[in-house]
Order: sequence, then C-alpha cells, then structure tokens
Amino acid sequence: MNELILNVTGMTCADCANHVEKALQSVPELIGVTVSYPKKEARVRSAQPLTLEQLNAALPRNYRLAEPVEREAIATSDTKPSGIGKVLGSLGGLLKSRSPSNTADSAEAPARLRIAVIGSGGGAMAGALKAAELGAQVTLIERGTIGGTCVNVGCVPSKIMIRGAHVAHVRRTSPFDDGIAAGEPAVDRTRLFAQQQARVDELRHAKYEAILDGNPNIELVRGEARFRDGHTLLVQLEDGGEREVAFDRCLIATGASAAVPPIPGLKDTPYWTSTEALASDTIPKRLAVIGSSVVAVELAQAFARLGSHVSILARSALFFHEDPAIGEAVTAAFRAEGIDVLEQTQASEVAYQDEEFVLATTHGELRADRLLIATGRSPNTRSLDLENAGVTLDERGAIVVDRTLRTSAADIYAAGDCTSQPQFVYVAAAAGTRAAINMTGGAAALDLNTVPAVVFTDPQVATVGYSEAEAHHDGIETDSRTLTLDNVPRALVNFDTHGFIKLVAEAGSGRLIGVQAVTPEAGELIQTAALAIRARMTVQDLADQLFPYLTMVEGLKLAAQTFTKDVKQLSCCAG
Repeated sequence: MNELILNVTGMTCADCANHVEKALQSVPELIGVTVSYPKKEARVRSAQPLTLEQLNAALPRNYRLAEPVEREAIATSDTKPSGIGKVLGSLGGLLKSRSPSNTADSAEAPARLRIAVIGSGGGAMAGALKAAELGAQVTLIERGTIGGTCVNVGCVPSKIMIRGAHVAHVRRTSPFDDGIAAGEPAVDRTRLFAQQQARVDELRHAKYEAILDGNPNIELVRGEARFRDGHTLLVQLEDGGEREVAFDRCLIATGASAAVPPIPGLKDTPYWTSTEALASDTIPKRLAVIGSSVVAVELAQAFARLGSHVSILARSALFFHEDPAIGEAVTAAFRAEGIDVLEQTQASEVAYQDEEFVLATTHGELRADRLLIATGRSPNTRSLDLENAGVTLDERGAIVVDRTLRTSAADIYAAGDCTSQPQFVYVAAAAGTRAAINMTGGAAALDLNTVPAVVFTDPQVATVGYSEAEAHHDGIETDSRTLTLDNVPRALVNFDTHGFIKLVAEAGSGRLIGVQAVTPEAGELIQTAALAIRARMTVQDLADQLFPYLTMVEGLKLAAQTFTKDVKQLSCCAG
C-alpha cells in the first residue's frame, strides 16, 4: 500500500479543499483522504488499482489532480505497488527523464517533443510560443493571413473604426454644446480606412510575423492542414504540393468564421459579414443589419455615427441572452441616436436588384444599400478531417475539450473559437498557453468561472459572473441591487447619466457573484468586479473598499452600498 501526495489545481479557498476531500472520499478504493488548501495538496491511500483519470472523474469539473510532488512508501505486508502507484511512478519516471540534471542517466538526450499547431491567431500563437519556450520543436501551420481574426479582421480594426465613429459623434453633438460649438464632421472613410489598415499591418508584423521570424524553435508552414490519423497531418501547401507533418502532440486553434443564416435569396446577394464591413472604404447611405448581439450592435452604431441610416433587425430583442435591462438600455440609446431597432423582426427573403437590397420582413419591406449579416460565428473545423484522429465535436461543430484543453484524442488539444469555450481572444490566448504546458508534461487548467466580457458600444456593456436568471437556473438564491448612473458623481460631471450598474449577490452570505454594467467605459470597471468575485468578496467587503473619486469604477462601491444604505442620502464621497 502507498500513501501518495498529489497536486490539486483549481482550489481558491478552504471550502474548495472540503469539496475535493468529500469528492475523493466517495471513491470506494481510497481508504484515506486528506486535502490541504494552503499546500494545494491531496494525501491519499489506495487499496485497489486506480488511475489519475478515475480520481479526476470523481472531482467537480473545476478541480484536477496532477503529478505527485512527493511520494512516501508505507511498509505493509503487500510488497506489490498499487495500481495508482504504478501510474504515478510512471509519471515520475517521465518527469525525471526530461530533467536536465538527469541527463547522465542516458547515453544520449531524448528526442525533442514535436508539436504541431494549426492556426496562427491568439490561441495558436500563445500555444506555439509557450511550447517553444518549454523546449518543444513547433511546426505552425497557417492557411491564410498570419495573425488570425483578432488583429486582422476583428478586435483591432473594429475598435479603431468604433473610436473614429465616437470622435465624429462627439464633434456632432455632446452635453457641452451650449458652451462648445458643435459642427457636422466631414467624414473621409477612405482615409479612415487607410489609417485603420496601417495600424493593423503594424500590429500584425510586430506581434506575429516578426516574432515567428525570430524564433528558431518554430517553423512556419503555409498551407491547409487535415488529419490523416492521430499523429499525422497532411498539409496542402500554399505554393503547391503536399507535405506530411508527424507530431507527438497537436494544438488545433483554427478560430471561427461568420455564420450565415439560411434566408431564401441571401446567398445570391453581395451581403457583408463583419470582414467585408470593416474592409469597406465607403459609408453606405442606408445599412440594414441582421443580428442582435456583439458584432451587430458595435458595427451598427459605428456606421450610424459615420453617416449611415441604420436599421437593426432583431429576431427577439438586443442582447436577449443577457439581463433584459441591458438590451433595454442599449435600445433606448440607439433610438436616441436615430438608429432603427426593429424588435421581433425577421427577414423571410432577401433580394438584390438595381444595386439595392430588398428585405421581406415580418413587419413589411425594408430597403438598404448594404446588408450586414452578424448572427454569430461558426467554428472552423469542417476541413480538418477530425474523424480520422478521433476528435469529438458538439452539435455546433465545435471541438469538445476538458479543463486541460485536451480533446477526445489523447495527444490532441484545442483552444480558441474552434472549441466550445467562450469566443474571446483573451480566453483563446489563455487556453493556448495552458494547452502548451499540458502538452509538454505539465498540469494547467483553464478556469472559466469568472470571465469578463465587454461590448464596445456607447454606452459600453460589460458583464462578469452570474446574471439573476443564470443564478436561479443553477439553484442559487440571489439578492440584487441596481444603481442608476444619476447616483454616480463621475457620470454627473460628465453630464451623461444614461445606464446602470447591477450587482448580483448570493442571498444569505452576501457574496458577490455577478455584475452587469451599461455605462461609459464599462470595460474599464468590469475587471475590478471580476477580481472581487474571484476573491469571493461580499458586497459589504466591496462597499468598505477605497475607490478614487471621481471615477466610473466608484460606481461599484456605490452599488454595493445600496444593499444597506440609501446612497442618495450620502455626501459626495462618503466612505
């Protein structure tokens, strides 16, 4: 019989240790379990053969046991190692053979681990760089433009366009027009686009191309990859021919593409996705947008502020998956700017005639010069022949991964928008890094319990953690408060009080579990909320913190104070 000490990842408090200990005690083969939160360790004794996979299967999904940091043999009459001892002993042997201090044990150093990475966006680059840093020889395969979606046709160009549109809007109208004369801006989209593209090219070169060129442990192969089997890729090369790439481990990070709904007639028209919209050097007089979430609303407002008359067709309402107050606030702001938000409206047919789009909708005919389709994104997995490698997809065609980013195939991992995880570039990069650690023998998990999200409209939308509806769905009773911005000094001095901050707390304990904000610069305050949730702070803890005055993030403190006080009766910066 062996007593073994294992690493435990995912614990954030003493209660976590209790959860892990209780879960392991349910495994019949274990006759002794002790879990320490300060040491991040589990001490277990096994009477029957077990594997790490069996132990991890007994744990809640956010915890994981990893290789032992120590192994203590306890003398018994049974001199044969237990099953778990065999598994962990093998792991220890592998780790020892990779250690530079043990190279004398072998006549020659072991061959370098070969890792293939498919894609070159945020998740792929993070994974490739980390794997190379950890000593692997990396082959990175890209079929298109280096850098993926974010830098080329997503986050970077869209935020540049949105910022330019904001400047145009402020020059046209602001709360200070009585004292600062406003005027109609002359918008030259051709020059704006040239400035936008120059910054995109600059960042792509600095953050992707130059880094790849300067890393001798990463080979760039240009072409389209598909799996022949679980350890071999076939790459159709960009300049002709085919190359076989054998690997020990593989990271799939192929991203996603715009999803196009099956509306009759649509495929025969020159519609835009976000890619074409961001690459346009003209501003259409009339723009119709089909969609109601992030990409749809961000680009709709940007084009409206640059001079388009915009109509948004929302099948339900804006942000219908979020707290209803979010959609209501953004809809009101859009309508105040002259954007037509058509709720409960779908297009049943689309035609393009005489250089004009004609949309038949549930509320009559709509005509536009351009049509933007922004109804979500689909994972880029169809051309990979994943069935040859035994990689499982979900109903959307996304790759299913566990918390270590491993797919259903033992040596194949995935990260980013091609998986079933949230489609944010920072999630992709974090996943790519952790996948690389795990592919090279580590044990890193991706914790997605506290993921902040930002929509760059004006006002911005930012969320983290539970909404009330989500908490109730998971059986959590809540106590919530909503603070309107006319109670936030920063908003008052800005003469812009449209929006709110909502805190969702666990009833009884008062622990903060969610925040929703619709405010100017909401993206700058949401990370404070994320850290508070991560630290398991109560709303009283938040209310007692010092916040700088005058800032929008002070609204979090004021919202927390509403749980026990009427903030309208407080002085400006009451503690």
